[in-house]
Amino acid sequence: MEQWLKDDERLDYLLAEELRIIQSPSVFSFSLDAVLLSRFVQVPKSKGKIVDLCSGNGVIPLFLSARTKAEITGVELQPRLYDMAMRSIQYNELQHQINMQLGDVKEAPATLGVEQYDVVTCNPPYFLAHELSEKNVSEHYAIARHELYLTLDEAVESASRLLKQGGKAAFVHRPGRLLDIVEAMRANRLEPKRIQFVYPKRGKEANTLLIEAIKDGKPDLKVLPPLYVYEDNNKYTAEVRALLYGEGK
Repeated sequence: MEQWLKDDERLDYLLAEELRIIQSPSVFSFSLDAVLLSRFVQVPKSKGKIVDLCSGNGVIPLFLSARTKAEITGVELQPRLYDMAMRSIQYNELQHQINMQLGDVKEAPATLGVEQYDVVTCNPPYFLAHELSEKNVSEHYAIARHELYLTLDEAVESASRLLKQGGKAAFVHRPGRLLDIVEAMRANRLEPKRIQFVYPKRGKEANTLLIEAIKDGKPDLKVLPPLYVYEDNNKYTAEVRALLYGEGK
């Protein structure tokens, strides 16, 4: 086990997928948002090509590998996270399906090819650069959480350029940025088609937004039923337990 891990890293389970992932509390640990996006997006069962932008430690490509046999490419800017993703892919023996690219999301279309992909997923930085107020936050978390090197508009533009006509782009973000996301998508030939709001509990405001668009699609937006994360007793709902642990599948 030790040969796979560095520094304060640990090997965690992706229980529903029966996979393992390398994580580090000081560098990066995936959140529920990644699980939600990987289950929300529509992917081809067998053939096709998928790109995951802002891939972090490769969690979304790993999740997607349990749903599709399509070729998956993750793009990550930070060398440490890229290295963790590569080792997780090797540990799970998924090199035949998943590959990682170390580089800037803005350069991904030039590097990977324009209009070559069927699906693009992205869990982008949520917060504007000037909102970085945590004095002691690590550089890794600052880059992952704040638009220091990548804005929402730039992420959407790259997703559109990567996609074939009729391809799907799926993002997870904060509800407060809904209008920004729709505006950016429509400016880049992406027509929002499916949207779902995620709520911490019933009676609370939504805190997560899932949205999927089709390149050059016709306007027709479906709003899916709400997803609640916790019951009143602070335990996961049945829906979320199924996502995380495979219960009830």
